[in-house]
Amino acid sequence: MPTPDLCTEEEVQQLVHGFYDAVRRDEVLGPIFDSHIHEWDRHLATMVDFWSSALRGTGRFRGAPMPKHAALPGLHAALFQRWLALFDEAASAIGNRAMAERAKDLAARVAESLWYGYQMNQAARAGAGAA
Repeated sequence: MPTPDLCTEEEVQQLVHGFYDAVRRDEVLGPIFDSHIHEWDRHLATMVDFWSSALRGTGRFRGAPMPKHAALPGLHAALFQRWLALFDEAASAIGNRAMAERAKDLAARVAESLWYGYQMNQAARAGAGAA
């Protein structure tokens, strides 16, 4: 359950920016993200809002990430695992252990949900193409 005293906004920002710095440097994920995110400042602000809502309960995030992720071409499970490994590293770099553990747990659930949704979307598309 999100709680305002789990972490500060500065820690949330440090997590998000540290993670996406690593993603952008990653030889596999970097090009994928760069080809789909054209306004990085806006994306980072949205992700800070997401993680602030998820960790601190601020309620600032408004959005539906599933449709955007489900529409991406050519994703596979190893990409989600790589994303999660980079997230775990970024969370571990935060000095706040309780925040890091909560963030890692939530990220694992986010990755699982997005991968499941992606697979369902791809199956539906394949089924619609066969009709």
